[in-house]
Amino acid sequence: MSDFVANFSGFSCPDWLTPHHFAGMLRGIEKEGLRVLADGHLAKTFHPKKLGSKLTHPFITTDYAENLLELITEPKSTPKDTLAMLRQLHVLVYQALPDDELMWPLSMPCMKSANDEDIPLADYGSSNSGRLKTLYRSGLGIRYGRRMQAIAGLHYNLSFGDDLFSRWLAEENKQNDAEGSQDDNLLADFKNDKYLGLIRNFKRLTSLVLYLLGASPSVCASFVEGRHHDLELLNERTYYKPFATSLRMGKLGYTNSVQESLDIRYNHLPEYVAGLRRAIQTPHDSFKALGLEDDRGEPIQINDHILQIENEFYSPIRPKQITERGEAPTEALERRGIAYVEFRAIDLDPYSDIGIRLSSACFLEVMALYCLLSDSPLLLPAEEEELAVNVERVVNQGRLEGLQILADGKDLPLQAWMLAHLTQMQPLAALLDAHHGGNDYRTAIALMQGKAGHSDSTLSAQVIDDSKRLGGMWQLGATLANQHKQSLLKQTLSPKDQAKYEVLVEKSVLQQAELEAADTEDFKNFLQQYR
Repeated sequence: MSDFVANFSGFSCPDWLTPHHFAGMLRGIEKEGLRVLADGHLAKTFHPKKLGSKLTHPFITTDYAENLLELITEPKSTPKDTLAMLRQLHVLVYQALPDDELMWPLSMPCMKSANDEDIPLADYGSSNSGRLKTLYRSGLGIRYGRRMQAIAGLHYNLSFGDDLFSRWLAEENKQNDAEGSQDDNLLADFKNDKYLGLIRNFKRLTSLVLYLLGASPSVCASFVEGRHHDLELLNERTYYKPFATSLRMGKLGYTNSVQESLDIRYNHLPEYVAGLRRAIQTPHDSFKALGLEDDRGEPIQINDHILQIENEFYSPIRPKQITERGEAPTEALERRGIAYVEFRAIDLDPYSDIGIRLSSACFLEVMALYCLLSDSPLLLPAEEEELAVNVERVVNQGRLEGLQILADGKDLPLQAWMLAHLTQMQPLAALLDAHHGGNDYRTAIALMQGKAGHSDSTLSAQVIDDSKRLGGMWQLGATLANQHKQSLLKQTLSPKDQAKYEVLVEKSVLQQAELEAADTEDFKNFLQQYR
C-alpha cells in the first residue's frame, strides 16, 4: 500500500518520540458564522452590544461583514478544553442575539437576496486602526465581491512544544556527528524548517482534508446569480455537484485567479516572507482600474497592489507568529520565527452546534504530527500545479467511485491513497492517546478510515442527502440552526466564567473608547503613511 504514498512512503514513527514530547502542544480555534434571520435574509443589525467591542474583544469579533461573527479560543493544552471554550463562546453569542436571529451552520451562505448591500462591511469604530480594518474589507468587496466574503470557515491553530524540537535536534546532531550543544538561534531555525516541512506536507495532503471534512457540496441560487458555473440544480433554490466535497475551496469559493501566479513558496522562511512582501508591494492593473477613492474622495481600498495586506493571501495553511502592536505579520515571522501553523482548509461541520467535532480536531492533530515528522522535500511550482489539479478534482468529484489523483505525474486511486496515509498515522494516534489518556485519537483515525472507504458516510454526502430530503440547502441550514440554537440556549456557564466574560465585554468597550480618544491624526494622513 505504501506505493500509493508519494513523499511519505516508508514513514515510521521515530524511536525517540514518546508521549512526554506532546506536553507542550497547544491548539486554538477561530470559527466564523453568519447571523441570519428566520426568513432567510442576512441579519441587518449591528454586532450585539452585549458582546462588547469587536475591535478589542480578544475572543468575540467579526470577520468580513458586520453579520459574520468570528469566535476565537485561547490556546489550550487539550482539544477537549479548546472545544469547551468554543462552546462557551457560542452560548454567550446566543444569550446576546435577538430572538429572531440564528447562527448559520453551513460554510456557504444562503441568502434570499444576491445584493452586495445586504452584506454590510464590519464597522470597527472611528479609530484609525478600526477604520483601516473596515477599509481592508471594502477593498476585498470591490475586488472579489461581497458574496465571496460571506463564506465561513474554521481555522485550527496548532503548535508543538520546545521539548519535542530540542530532542529532535539532538537526535539529528547525533546522527550527523555534530556538536550536541544547542543555542536559541539554532533551535529557532530548526523549528522554522520543521514547521515549513509540515506546511509543505499538509499542502500535499489537502485533498485528504477536503474529502474527509468537506461539507459544502452545494450552494444557494443567490450565491451563483450572475456568475458562470457548471453546477446542477438540486431544486429551484439549490445548486450542487453530485460528488462534490468542498465547493468553498474551489473556483466558486474563497479563491481568486490573481493569486494563482504569485509563486509564494514554503521552502525557507526568508523566501516565504519575501514572496508575501513582493505581492504586497506590486501594483496590479485590475485593482489599479478600481481606483483608490470613490467619487466623494473617500478611500475604497488600502492600495491597488496584488495584496492589500498579508491576510489577503488565500492559502490552505499559513505559518504564524503572534504580532505585537503596529507589527505586520511578515515582520513578526522575520523577527521571532514561526510560533504555530494555521490550518485553513476546514469547512464548518453543520451537524455540530459549534462547527467542529472532537473527532475532526483529533484527526487534524494526528495529521499535523504526521506531516511534521515525515520527510518533506522542497515544494516547487511543478508539484504545486499537480496539487492544484488534485484539489480541483476532490472539490468537484471527491466522492466519485474510482476517482484518480496525481502523484509524480501518475494517476493514483484516491481511495487507496487516503487509506494508505491514514494507516501510517495510526502509531501517532496511539502516542497521542497515551499522552492524553483514552482513545480519542485512535477513534478519530478509525472514523476517517471508514469515511475514506465509504463515501456515503462523509459530511458532504450527508449534506446532499439531507438537502434532498428536506427540500433544499436553506431548509437544511435553517433546521440545523434552530436545533443548535435550542441546544445552546439550554446550556449555561458557571458564575465564575460568566463574570469573567462580562468583565471582558466592559474592558473591550473601554479599550475601544481609549483608542478613539487617543487618535488625533486625520485618517487620510494616517492611511498615506501606512501606504
